[in-house]
Amino acid sequence: MLAMWIWFGVAITLLVIECCTVDLVAAWFAVSALVMGVITGAAPTLSVGWQITIFILLSIALLFATRPLVKKILLRKKNGETNLELVIGHRALVVEEINDFEQGAVRINGLVWTARSEDGSVIEKDAFVIVKEIRGNKVIVNKE
Repeated sequence: MLAMWIWFGVAITLLVIECCTVDLVAAWFAVSALVMGVITGAAPTLSVGWQITIFILLSIALLFATRPLVKKILLRKKNGETNLELVIGHRALVVEEINDFEQGAVRINGLVWTARSEDGSVIEKDAFVIVKEIRGNKVIVNKE
């Protein structure tokens, strides 16, 4: 019965480690430790050697069977467009003249951004522009 609680403790420890990292390694070992807790609860006479062997084999099987799939799913989400990239190509309203010092502001989707003109030209207030790119925290725009 003690072995069951030890395996559950190992599972919880591994889950905490997984929460502190993003490498998706400890999660499979945590699942294996949880399964081992159930197995040792059902078969309390299972030797420590067999417990460790089953834990290692189960961990390896879970790691190789599911990690590539999960990494692929997470990579697809990471490669999606960010909110900043969604601004590029949008129409914006100049709310503060973009002057020859290339300082000004535009409103895009309700948010005000510091703006510069791509070619250094002056763009008057209330003109519409197209966002060409983002450099740091400024949008680079061209007059429509």
